[in-house]
Amino acid sequence: MTIRFTKTFAAALTAAMLGLSAAPAMAGGQIAIGFSPSDPDQAQALGMGLQMFSLFQGMSATGANAYQNGNGNGAGFNQNGSGNHGVIFQEGNGHNGTISQNGNNNSCGLFQFGQATNAQCVQNGNGQSGITTVFGF
Repeated sequence: MTIRFTKTFAAALTAAMLGLSAAPAMAGGQIAIGFSPSDPDQAQALGMGLQMFSLFQGMSATGANAYQNGNGNGAGFNQNGSGNHGVIFQEGNGHNGTISQNGNNNSCGLFQFGQATNAQCVQNGNGQSGITTVFGF
């Protein structure tokens, strides 16, 4: 009885897997991973890391910075306050990214890869830091 159940289960699993592989591809989607430190020292360290990244990419270590490699990408910034730093880095096509910072000494990095992602970073307050990486498919 156990052998018959195992064979039936294996056959059903194989049929299901074949059915999934023959199905049409799903519409595009995205996966996002974000990090925002709660400790002020970690926030400062992440901010410094984002500034160093900007410099290594030939951008400014302050203000709003955008790097786009692909077609149909859009990047927007809104910064109210002083000492804010934002970087949008887009590789691929059809990305939309925005950073909005209201306050002072905030840092945000928005990294988008693949196809057709849509993401934003919003910081209200002072001394905040965050990073978001989005993969589109």
